[in-house]
Amino acid sequence: MSHPYLTQDFHIRWSTLTPESIVADIELALHEAQKRLDAVIDQDRGRMNFESVILGLEESTRILDESWTLVEHLDGVNNSPELREAHNIMLPKVSAFRAKIPLNEHLWDLIETYSKTEEARDLIGVRKRCLEETVASFKNHGAELPPDKKRRLEEIEAELSQATQKYSENVLDSTNAFELIIDNAEQLDGMPQSAIDAARADAAAKGYGTHDEPKYRLTLKAPSLIPVMQYCDDAEIRRQLWVGSTGIGHSGEYDNTALIWQILRLRQEKAELLGKANFADHILERRMAKDGATALNFTDRLHQRVKAAFGKEVIALQEYRAEVAHFDHELFEPWDVAYWTEKRRKALYDFDPEELRPYFPLDGVIHGMFRLTEKLFDIKITDRETVTLHPMAVEDTTPASLNPHQRGPVEVWDPAVKFYEMRNLDDVHIGSFYADWHPRDNKRAGAWMNYLRAGCPPVGDQDRRLNLGMICGNMTPPVDGKPALLTHGEVETVFHEFGHLLHQLLGTVEIPSMNGVAVAWDFVELPSQFMENFCWERESLDFFAKHFETGETIPPKLFKRMLAAKNYMSATAMMRQLAFGKLDLDLHVKHAKDENADLDTVAREITTGYTMQLKTEPPTMARRFSHLFSSPVGYAASYYSYKWAEVLDADAFTRFQKEGVLNPATGRAFRDNILSKGNSEDPAKLFRDFMGRDPDPEALLRRDGLS
Repeated sequence: MSHPYLTQDFHIRWSTLTPESIVADIELALHEAQKRLDAVIDQDRGRMNFESVILGLEESTRILDESWTLVEHLDGVNNSPELREAHNIMLPKVSAFRAKIPLNEHLWDLIETYSKTEEARDLIGVRKRCLEETVASFKNHGAELPPDKKRRLEEIEAELSQATQKYSENVLDSTNAFELIIDNAEQLDGMPQSAIDAARADAAAKGYGTHDEPKYRLTLKAPSLIPVMQYCDDAEIRRQLWVGSTGIGHSGEYDNTALIWQILRLRQEKAELLGKANFADHILERRMAKDGATALNFTDRLHQRVKAAFGKEVIALQEYRAEVAHFDHELFEPWDVAYWTEKRRKALYDFDPEELRPYFPLDGVIHGMFRLTEKLFDIKITDRETVTLHPMAVEDTTPASLNPHQRGPVEVWDPAVKFYEMRNLDDVHIGSFYADWHPRDNKRAGAWMNYLRAGCPPVGDQDRRLNLGMICGNMTPPVDGKPALLTHGEVETVFHEFGHLLHQLLGTVEIPSMNGVAVAWDFVELPSQFMENFCWERESLDFFAKHFETGETIPPKLFKRMLAAKNYMSATAMMRQLAFGKLDLDLHVKHAKDENADLDTVAREITTGYTMQLKTEPPTMARRFSHLFSSPVGYAASYYSYKWAEVLDADAFTRFQKEGVLNPATGRAFRDNILSKGNSEDPAKLFRDFMGRDPDPEALLRRDGLS
């Protein structure tokens, strides 16, 4: 295969996607994309139509977009020095090419000319919206700028792509650089046995300890870090893990401080070039909030509503520790907060979240989640056999399937990865997806969903184009032959990412760029956060929460205690998210030019009143805030959107609570009005179509017990 990244096989041959092929393949993809783009520009203006202009533009870069997505995907799940080098060679070239598209005066003239034709004026439905979105996007990306400003905008995009990629690499490398090897298991007293076993297995895998004298390896990956901070009785161990976690992107060669200021400055300059006061106003123009002031006002209003409850929760936690441990009534050290929070939860509700772990074996959760969504959304999900091939073993006779209709296993990038197909009830195949749930050193942190092929339904003579998506995470891995047993929070994350996937695969919009998750950023989290609600309802839990040994569902008494503790410290949890959103917005709106300021001081000033006062002031988490700084846009000036969409999801789920949590008719209405619509209509209208009214702003506060 001379150009493996450019092949159009639906089942991707991952073993052929070597770092050595990246530069040549992406160079060719750029060349071909430019040829197709030139053909669109040079078309006969007398014969131009929607297909030749708008769809032609979209199709011109499709192969480049798909091939580059493969490179970026592998950078996230299978990173290596060789891949990183090739990726960084091509990143500025791809970024520059993309930046030039809306700045091409001939292309802009074509689109603008077409938009004034009689055909364009008569467009309806999704085609009309697509034209409007295209025109707005070109303007938003500088189409109307003079030549000198266009040149500077291209330079900014290239600089942003390189700076944000370096930021991301620093986060990954500094995370992997930390390990704490424990010689004595007594130092881990208080921790769940599952976490201790995982630490022992991880140490053994890295060559530490023996069977008779085991050692225990602690890292900054979530399945290792979180149990230590919540349960380990040894405060010094907690402190060392806390110091390690706050050191991500914060020391030596991995220090992201200068990169953050560079990224903020470049984004501000970009916004000003485009006639906006700040980056938030620029990026939110086509989103539900519309501008930075509205997003800040939303954040501030929620802050005002919960700050009193937040203050009471902090005082109650301090008083509890003072009473139980005979401490003075004093501030917490940051490494003590999660530990004492869990102690108090146990005391108040006789509930330890670890009690739920045996009911959440990963495979059982996945199987039950599929059955639940099949019932709600009229779909069928099946798994395919998978195979992981070594690049040197690839031959033309490889048994791996290349397309959905072929038999044989589907190739994956790691043995832990699964592959599934999704069909409508009439057996029409609408898409497929990979699932990669466990941490690896060559995989970035967090959880995410993305797509590798953008699908759309059949239109006219055009056959159905299948979606190909992925869901990834860093969940608790299996240990000692036992299944991976998840926390309830991890289960919510699985449902969250699957909600994004449903949004993409169930889209029925005829134009791929308007389908699926290609919606306003403050609406995109609605389907994902909506799915988390099913992790709290008895009827839905029984689909997937079953003991890994006995198959029994969660006992009534345990479920009752789980619900009783649901809103424990809910104001603190909400305030944490609001603090992230406030930090994000203020950095982009008010401090983008403060390069000489101390980043930690600025961050503390921004989040005053949003965070718990602590004995030791932690450095700002901005240095490891990948949502904001690991890509040129990402969630920058948009982290508020999690809470914005949470208002929508809390309200939308009340319809299920009224009509039946697993009511297929209600599920079908959600699919038809939200999941299937993509960006075909205004998101506010989509919500009204489902609920019959505008969102109730109190819904979230009521759900969290804060109304």
